[in-house]
Amino acid sequence: MSGQLYLCATPIGNLEDMTYRAVRVLGEVDLIAAEDTRNSIRLLNYFHIDTPMTSYHEFNKTEKGKRLIRFMSEGKTVALISDAGTPAISDPGEELVRMCYDAGIPVTVLPGASACITAVAQSGLSTRRFVFEGFLPQDHKEKRAALERLGEETRTIVVYEAPHRLKATLQELYRALGDREMTVCRELTKRFEEKTRTTIAGAIDALDHIPPRGEYVLVIAGRSPLEIEQEQRKKWETVSLQEHMKFYEEQGLSRKEAMRCVARDRGVSRRDIYQQLL
Repeated sequence: MSGQLYLCATPIGNLEDMTYRAVRVLGEVDLIAAEDTRNSIRLLNYFHIDTPMTSYHEFNKTEKGKRLIRFMSEGKTVALISDAGTPAISDPGEELVRMCYDAGIPVTVLPGASACITAVAQSGLSTRRFVFEGFLPQDHKEKRAALERLGEETRTIVVYEAPHRLKATLQELYRALGDREMTVCRELTKRFEEKTRTTIAGAIDALDHIPPRGEYVLVIAGRSPLEIEQEQRKKWETVSLQEHMKFYEEQGLSRKEAMRCVARDRGVSRRDIYQQLL
């Protein structure tokens, strides 16, 4: 008989964002695994929850994960909570979820607050498609690769950052992405919540006058499809029409199909391509 793991979202600032279901489950499970028990005890006390608690974080996730799996394998239930938001998202909880699947232990999510979704929804930027980057890698090589990838990203980008690294990260984003539109979100759902529509350069300049405080979510506009199209056209303008045709014909396209592709790349009609070839 196996128990169950509950992933319980907790408020990212305002305690009133806690769901009724999360309060009930935290009071019913056999054990709560918390990222930082010193922070979580305040939350549990606020809702009068006296369930036993243990720590589960980045530095003990392997050994503690094994102990939690054994505990649940005996039919016990565990609720996993992070310091704020939904556990397992940019969080060591993802390892425990994987271990549960390997052990055949059911996993249930109790949805709730998420800084990423909260920031995107009120950013004023496109919400149709977005990519969650979380915190940029600290390793220089990995960070460089991530920034290069984001430089070509057409979806809205979401990045988390701590105040002491904010200016350096903005400068790195400026070098990789250029001066994109963005919304800087600070202290979401808290008393001094701020949302500022600006650009990457504008955000860097603002930090010269107002020192960063609190946790930040940066919502950055993706690369414009029109910008990509113009860049592609400029690239093909350096290639002769004959070489351009040869590029597609060597891929097995008929002359008619190749002319259609060349016309699309150059932003002209197929008739114009035909006349030039003649």
